[in-house]
Amino acid sequence: MSDLATRFEAARAESKSLPEKPDNMTLLKLYALYKQGSTGDVDTDRPGMTQFVDRAKWDAWNELKGQPQDEAMQGYIDLIESLK
Repeated sequence: MSDLATRFEAARAESKSLPEKPDNMTLLKLYALYKQGSTGDVDTDRPGMTQFVDRAKWDAWNELKGQPQDEAMQGYIDLIESLK
């Protein structure tokens, strides 16, 4: 496992013990960066109109389409660090 991947997984673990819960927009950004860093570009169909939360998450992730996984991992790490 690369150093970046190790720090990414450590940041994921730290996300569960932040001093306070981030606002919804920050949570969406964290979700999108995590998915882009761990999976890559969105690979599922967009959820239906009545699935508000799932649709917001999908949209946030889809906005990062094309961003390299390493860049998304670093962005996730940086955002978690800023929330500590």
